[in-house]
Amino acid sequence: MQVNKVKQALAEGKTVIGCAFNTIRSPEVPRILAAAGFDYTYIDAEHGTFDYGTIHDLARAAADTGLVPLVRVADLQYSLVARALDNGAMGIIFPRVESRELLEKAVSWCRFPPDGVRGFGITPSHLQVRYQKASIGEVAAHINANTLVVLQIETALAVEQRDDLLSVPGLDVVMIGPVDLSISLGVPGEFFHPKMEEAIEKIRDSALAQGVVPGIQTRPIELARHWMERGMRFVGCGAETGMLLQGAKSIVDALRT
Repeated sequence: MQVNKVKQALAEGKTVIGCAFNTIRSPEVPRILAAAGFDYTYIDAEHGTFDYGTIHDLARAAADTGLVPLVRVADLQYSLVARALDNGAMGIIFPRVESRELLEKAVSWCRFPPDGVRGFGITPSHLQVRYQKASIGEVAAHINANTLVVLQIETALAVEQRDDLLSVPGLDVVMIGPVDLSISLGVPGEFFHPKMEEAIEKIRDSALAQGVVPGIQTRPIELARHWMERGMRFVGCGAETGMLLQGAKSIVDALRT
């Protein structure tokens, strides 16, 4: 059965590097990201263009190449979480979280009983060897242990409530969304503003105190490096469309110079 290499690496104290994936509906993209050396990608079902058939194809292509596929759901709803997991996601990112009560429910949707309340429904994407034989109990226990649960903090209110949110049992990672957080703090796009630095440091410190891995999703490389040097271990940088544009532009610029 599939082992979540990102969850394993984080448990060993390592830093993992990933990226967003939100537009190009092709299984070739996760294969490219894996070849580039990324540890994970998150398929963006919040802002992205993907239906569940596409999520299944992308997640399976990712897992086949050793890239860990996560899904950021559009909202904290059981049906969205369960279907993403059933279609091959090895972890869920919960956006715009501000309520501990709702977060507790959402975390429970990610795991089968007795660890949660997820209904049992899997596809061949969950098995290392396709269609291998395993008991229901073995499959449930393995998937529970290998599902990554990520809380996203992206508002000033969530920063204020961080200790309450981060103490919810079953969380593995907190991922800061700096764009929405900067807007909420009144400094849109000013990622190095003192208000942003202070808020992110508070989240990081609270996460470490609660045994949750601190992380961030960035666009510029310098911002990713900045926070890696300051203790972030789940670090996302860029998205597939930006990478394509950057690579294409570098070729054109080189040839026109």
